[in-house]
Amino acid sequence: MSRNVIVWAVVIIVSAVGGALIQGQIDQKSAPVAAKSEPKSAPAATTPAAPAQTAATGGTLDAVRQRGSVLCGVNTGLAGFGIADSQGKWTGLDVDICRGVAAAVLGDAEKVKYTPLTTQQRFTALQSKEIDILSRNTTWTLGRDTSLGLNFVGITFFDGQGFMVRTASKVTNAKSLNGATVCVQPGTTTELNLADFFRSNNMKFQPVVIESLQELTGAFVAGRCDAMTTDISGLVSIRATQAKPDDFLVLPDVISKEPLGPVVRHGDDQWFDIVKWTIFAMIEAEEKGITSANVEQMKSSEDPAIKRLLGVTAGNGEALGLKEDWAANVIKLVGNYGESYDRNIKAQLGLERGINNLWTKGGLVYAPPVR
Repeated sequence: MSRNVIVWAVVIIVSAVGGALIQGQIDQKSAPVAAKSEPKSAPAATTPAAPAQTAATGGTLDAVRQRGSVLCGVNTGLAGFGIADSQGKWTGLDVDICRGVAAAVLGDAEKVKYTPLTTQQRFTALQSKEIDILSRNTTWTLGRDTSLGLNFVGITFFDGQGFMVRTASKVTNAKSLNGATVCVQPGTTTELNLADFFRSNNMKFQPVVIESLQELTGAFVAGRCDAMTTDISGLVSIRATQAKPDDFLVLPDVISKEPLGPVVRHGDDQWFDIVKWTIFAMIEAEEKGITSANVEQMKSSEDPAIKRLLGVTAGNGEALGLKEDWAANVIKLVGNYGESYDRNIKAQLGLERGINNLWTKGGLVYAPPVR
């Protein structure tokens, strides 16, 4: 299947996100009516321009092998996606993508060096080769995909933008936020969507713009703004890490589509393929019932697709420039997509799969044939 067809398929799938996002994901108590305050419109979010020489020269795979590690750009701290514990150990769905790539390329999921990045730093870090992969809850858009010298690899989480308020405010929906002050990060699709939402609903708001997510959250919790906006998964993560989560309410409104996924530099097709098919291998493994616990046993399966995926039937590894057991190493050392989702998103945030379930189970998660 051609790349154009795949891209159009993704577009069609993403368009289904809208209202289905919250379904089955957030179980909270609502409270009654509205709140108000005074306005201005949000400044347009900016994205760093691509450097003069936009296309990378390639050779990322060779550099990773020579270095002995994958350089991974992650969030500065977002539970479920990318966060370090007190010992400096990183976990999260986004983190697992980098671990999967390290397992595929180096045979060791721990050979990853993590660089925490803000929304303003993330694209520049990838453009300047400070990192090999940006896996940091980043929304795939046309502008980002065409103007930065970068390529989005795929979608690892279907999300949407929402709002969080204090439960005591009695606000129950986004259209009750007319005149509110809203905490938002700069240089994000969130900032642009926020302005679009209020403009299209003939409402006004006052933005409180802070780059650091931790400082932005602190401002919201301290009462500097009436609401906070970002991806719904991020709001749920922030709410879950508060001392009193019930003091905060994630509103049911979904105001945008936010397909999140990893990013690599433009111009290195081999590295693009390796990261892309690492993700697809994790998805295909879940669909085929292959887990980190049974991967060795499944190598004796008579299913031709399983044989190809696990390298029993040769060819896929050679096509990527990797060993034939690349996918088996990913599954064994990191797990399939469902395992990663459950230990990170479900365990840490309480979010059920919803639209992030396999296509065979009513979700949007789907891998092309691994052959």
